Amino acid sequence: MRLFNTLTRTLEDFQPLEPGVVRMYTCGPTVWNYQHLGNYRTYLLFDLLRRHLEVSGYRVEQVMNITDVDDRIIKRSAEEGVSIGEYTAPWERIFREGLAALRAEPAEHYPHATEYIRGMIDMVEDLIEKGHAYRSDDGIYYRISSFPAYGSLAHLDRAGMRPTARVANDDYDKESAADFALWKFAQPVDEQVGAAWDAPFGRGRPGWHLECSTMSMHFLGQTLDIHGGGIDLLFPHHENEIAQSEGVTGHPFSRFWVHGQFLTDQVGEKMAKRLGNVVSLEDLLQQFDPSAVRLFLTATAHYRSRLDVTEEGLHGAGEQVRRLRELRGRLVDLEPSAVADAALAERAEAARRGYREALDDDLNLAQGLGQVMALIREANTALDAGAVGEGAREALLHVLADVDRHLDVLTGEETELEAEIQEQVDRREEARRNRDYATADRIRQELADRGILLEDTAQGVRWRRQGVQL
Repeated sequence: MRLFNTLTRTLEDFQPLEPGVVRMYTCGPTVWNYQHLGNYRTYLLFDLLRRHLEVSGYRVEQVMNITDVDDRIIKRSAEEGVSIGEYTAPWERIFREGLAALRAEPAEHYPHATEYIRGMIDMVEDLIEKGHAYRSDDGIYYRISSFPAYGSLAHLDRAGMRPTARVANDDYDKESAADFALWKFAQPVDEQVGAAWDAPFGRGRPGWHLECSTMSMHFLGQTLDIHGGGIDLLFPHHENEIAQSEGVTGHPFSRFWVHGQFLTDQVGEKMAKRLGNVVSLEDLLQQFDPSAVRLFLTATAHYRSRLDVTEEGLHGAGEQVRRLRELRGRLVDLEPSAVADAALAERAEAARRGYREALDDDLNLAQGLGQVMALIREANTALDAGAVGEGAREALLHVLADVDRHLDVLTGEETELEAEIQEQVDRREEARRNRDYATADRIRQELADRGILLEDTAQGVRWRRQGVQL
């Protein structure tokens, strides 16, 4: 398995420090508002990476942080007259519901920043003692001049560095424009919403970057196997994490850095709340099957390529989900005949190997799925001709099972849903046979209200979730 390592800008063979175990930290949400669709693309990237590591035989120990204290949270909490805990709780619930709807495997740990303040204070004290941090009028700052490797992740010319907007939020009185806040001394609004803690160097709250360094090393040790997030976090956030963590330990912070590219709107602008072009998952799931959204975000384009959000693209993903499910249904229901199908079985095995090789090559799910969709066309042609026997049937089901270990669109809760819906469809058909059209229409409308659309065809009634084309 090879991964593109942002630190070296090369594809590298992946091996964890401890044989058989991968320690992975992924930057999670700041729970101050809805997560936009671009955020979920990043979360699903690491769900895909996690699943493929498991397919490859590794046990994954994953940590995803919950940032529940920052400037925006404090501002909104004060405006609503609630504590930061009261303000963030519903946003975290919505975030977790979104992950569940998209079938993301849960991480082993979801630490909240506010639960690890003691560790952050200890880290700041250590950095002060080692000369990496200093006291200013408004807080404690990291002195980047004390860390010669600063800028190596983002490949920056330190002489030309400028603070970004998120850094500017941290700026107070400091030695250098590029220095960043480790600890902010308490202001009245912090006290008002419960966002201030006692520390030997002054009552206050942690800076954004400090939180991830502390929590990642608490759970995963001084050197991680994989750390990552969206490409927008590469600088300054991940660069600052390296400086803090290695400033304390003297050891490499993470061996691999993985970053996902932006999701963009139809005119090529990256999605961001400040640009007003955010597509929310909640709105999208009113129109499209969650499985279609999941496939669109993970398999339409490689994770290091930008992805445009279009209705056409989402419908296309829905069509791929339909074709995968339809083939699986045909194969499960098939009564194999004694036909010569060795060529099709060999073709299926070749597609399965090609799919796996694509995933091993920096998670190229888009390329791997393309090979599978070509196989589906061939398999349906053979099924229509009655040319699929037991050997090809098993080989094709094996391919679909491999694909679903990454996509997760064929089994589990969807199977239960299908059974429930089919029962309703059967009741409607019975009502129609009894000329009870009022009941039939009522059932059809109830299903439509749930986003389930029916189509009467010559072959019988077919149903689909809204957004997944027949």
